[in-house]
Amino acid sequence: MSEYGGTAGEPPRSRLADYAESTEEVSAAAQEPAPSTEPPDRPAAPTEPAGATIRRREFAAVLGEFRRTAVLVPLATDAAGESSLLTGDLGGVRWIFAFSNEQALARFAVARGEGAREWPYRRVLGARLLDVAVPAAGVPCGVALDCADGPDGVVFPPVTGIVPDAAAVDTDGQSGGAS
Repeated sequence: MSEYGGTAGEPPRSRLADYAESTEEVSAAAQEPAPSTEPPDRPAAPTEPAGATIRRREFAAVLGEFRRTAVLVPLATDAAGESSLLTGDLGGVRWIFAFSNEQALARFAVARGEGAREWPYRRVLGARLLDVAVPAAGVPCGVALDCADGPDGVVFPPVTGIVPDAAAVDTDGQSGGAS
C-alpha cells in the first residue's frame, strides 16, 4: 500500500476521473453512426438538424408559458358600440393582437400613430385565446404577441399543436376555422 491509499506508486483514483472517462466513451459512441433499423430497400428518413430541434423545444416552452399567462388584448368597438378583440388580417390569416404588458401595448399604439387615445383591453389567458377565440373567428386565425416589438414578438399561427385541430390550416381536409 502507498501513502495515497492506492496501489504502490499510484495516487488514488478519483470518481471524477471515472466520470470523465465514461463521458468520453459516450461522446465517442455518439459520433459513431447508429445501425439502421430501416429495411435496406427503403431510404432512411431525413434527420432534422440539431438547431431545428433546439428551436422546436424553445418554441414549445414559449407556447406553454403563453398558454399559462394572462395577456392584454385590446378591444375594438364597432359603429353599433359592440366590443370585440382587436385583430388584423395579413397573408390570408386573421391575427388577434395580444400583449404581455401595458408597455408593449403602448409601443403598439405609438407604432400605429394612435398613442394619444385610450386603449381599452381585456386580460385573457393565452390558452383561452388559442382554444376558444381562434376557432370562434371562423377563418384561419392566430395570435400575434407583442407584435410591435420586432424580433422579440412571437406569432402563434393556426397550425396543429398550437390551436385545436378544427381551426388548424395544416390538417388534411380542413380549410381552417368553421364554415
